[in-house]
Amino acid sequence: MRRFFYSQNSEDAPALPQEALSMLTIGTKIELTPSIFHHWCKVLRARVGDYGILFDGFGGETLVQICSIDKKSATVVITEHFALNRETNITTMIGLVMSRGERMDYAIQKATELGVTAIWLLSSQHGEVNLKAAQVPKKLAHLQQVAIAACEQCGLNRVPLIIAPMPIEQWLEHIHHNDGSYDIISDNQLSPIAAPLYRDPYYQALNDNAASKLVLSVPKDGEPMLPNQLLDTLKQPTPYIQLLIGAEGGLSEEEINLATTKGFLPWQIGARMLRTETAPVVALATLNALLLAQNLHKSAMQ
Repeated sequence: MRRFFYSQNSEDAPALPQEALSMLTIGTKIELTPSIFHHWCKVLRARVGDYGILFDGFGGETLVQICSIDKKSATVVITEHFALNRETNITTMIGLVMSRGERMDYAIQKATELGVTAIWLLSSQHGEVNLKAAQVPKKLAHLQQVAIAACEQCGLNRVPLIIAPMPIEQWLEHIHHNDGSYDIISDNQLSPIAAPLYRDPYYQALNDNAASKLVLSVPKDGEPMLPNQLLDTLKQPTPYIQLLIGAEGGLSEEEINLATTKGFLPWQIGARMLRTETAPVVALATLNALLLAQNLHKSAMQ
């Protein structure tokens, strides 16, 4: 069944609060957004009576049936709500130094499929992308749409937040020792489509101090490849982990040292150097596998 992300906001207008689909009663009729109308009714040639799934990022998904179509719009009726998210049990924020073109799209897409909660775009000394202020809104909108499309494909109903670029040094200071007493993300750092989601309790967990902070790099002699702290963190009911991933040229020694002073521990996944678009995929997959193994072990011991 076709799945579509439903938002009353658009990329070319300031973000406004919106009511979650799950709050609407069965039988309520809503008009499809222009983008959903174009994709579902024009491109896919949907007809009156067809069913589809809408999700809005606030949790769960909604079964709808098309009840009318005209030349420029269509209306659907809500037939059922499902409290189903398919998210992982790990809250993750990735600080990701930007790369060019399809490599960045790939990193966002695959990280979304693996359940990342947020990706904070970064610039660094060795990074190859430094956006001008005027370029940020368009780039942010594009990458957020990449994440949304990945959610539509994979079944995830919680859309990861893509956060506007920040120099890595500033980011490390910004997120350091936040205890949840203030918002680390402002609306102007998010796409207008994603901004309302940040107020949801699910995303507010990003304001807490992470239980583990990991920088993907080559550990120094005498340091373990897998920090012991990580395994302890994964024993928590909903662990919060922050990952820092550099660009093709890696992080500078200065950046690594600064990350270390802010509590980031080195983590090398295997014996090979990973490309910047591969590293988020491998890191998230490894975290999910470690959590699964730990849960299976816990179940076997009971």
